[in-house]
Amino acid sequence: MALMLSENIKVATDSLKGNKLRALLTMLIIFIGITALVGISSAIDAMKGSINSNFTSMGANSFTIRNKDVAVKIGRHGKRGKKFESITYKEAIRFKNEFEFPVTTAVSTMASFSARIKFETEKTNPNIQVFGGDENYLATSGYELEKGRNFSPQEITMGTHLVIIGKDVEFDLFKGRQKAIDKMITIGSGKYRVIGVLASKGNSMGFGGDKVCIIPLTNARQYFSTKDMSFTISVLAQNTALLNLALGEATGVFRKIRRVPLGEDDNFEITKADNLANILIGLMSNASMGAIIIGIITLIGASIGLMNIMLVSVTERTREIGIRKALGATAQTIKTQFLIESIVICLLGGFFGILMGIIAANAISLMLGSSFFMPWFWIITGFIVCMVVGLISGYLPAKRASLLDPIESLRFE
Repeated sequence: MALMLSENIKVATDSLKGNKLRALLTMLIIFIGITALVGISSAIDAMKGSINSNFTSMGANSFTIRNKDVAVKIGRHGKRGKKFESITYKEAIRFKNEFEFPVTTAVSTMASFSARIKFETEKTNPNIQVFGGDENYLATSGYELEKGRNFSPQEITMGTHLVIIGKDVEFDLFKGRQKAIDKMITIGSGKYRVIGVLASKGNSMGFGGDKVCIIPLTNARQYFSTKDMSFTISVLAQNTALLNLALGEATGVFRKIRRVPLGEDDNFEITKADNLANILIGLMSNASMGAIIIGIITLIGASIGLMNIMLVSVTERTREIGIRKALGATAQTIKTQFLIESIVICLLGGFFGILMGIIAANAISLMLGSSFFMPWFWIITGFIVCMVVGLISGYLPAKRASLLDPIESLRFE
């Protein structure tokens, strides 16, 4: 039995070598389908892990209060969307002062989404996010200091020209040749003294967690103020039980500050960190399903193409099949040979597809700041799919070849 199988494998591989271009084109289709299935799905799993890691570092026991988006009602008889007022500096500071709960509360704002930072002749790309934050901002945002110190409450009040920079900013400006602490850098039109460097946070979904600068909140309000500037309130609790109590209390306090009439909906949004993570992971799951569907559709096309090629191969090798049957080969032996050919094509294409998928997934994982990983689930799934596609695609041609009459086959020209 083992000898017969070995002989069938040898005949199958010899046949593939005799039709290299046809075999390579079929393998290419399998390769693309498996790469899409393994690569995209594994990459999305890496993104999910990165999202979980980033939100865990932010603190699962936290929530934010931010400006509510414009409400839009679509339809023929729909009403015009309601525009909600931005959260003002006074409202945010008043909440921080009046919210008497054993939690850490921070106020922050986005000063610039795409700033270029300069130091002497060096400068960054214009993709640095500049935040204005208070003395609690680092704690509630999950940042840690690698060098230097945080802002003091007095520096926040005075709005001094100080800055804490991200790891990427430090590298772009100082290249590791000199220390960043106490150096003067340019943000916008102002000069800021570096007092701290953040520990690397990595990237999540393409957003640079290390391409950031943090300046005192009052300084951001003074020098980066815009008409619709809105402030964000972050609250960090010690545990989940305290968080749920704080969330309910915060809603009541901020409704009072915003003067929301009784019975009306909140004109602000409160979002728990884990809720936001779950939303993003849900979106990633949808994308993963899309990748699986794309891979399956590609593999269906590949299986149809492989079946057609195997049918053509049966027709071209009718005389060969007749000779083998005349020499004593059974119908089962002929069927096994063609099934092996089909499976070998799928496994070879699948092997390189899985390899490319692993490389692509880990490239994305490393870009997100995660470590190298082996997506064993998708590797095993990929090989199983290849086997199934090979068996399904090769069965009909193999059966047709096994049923050929040896006398008629020998007469075939």
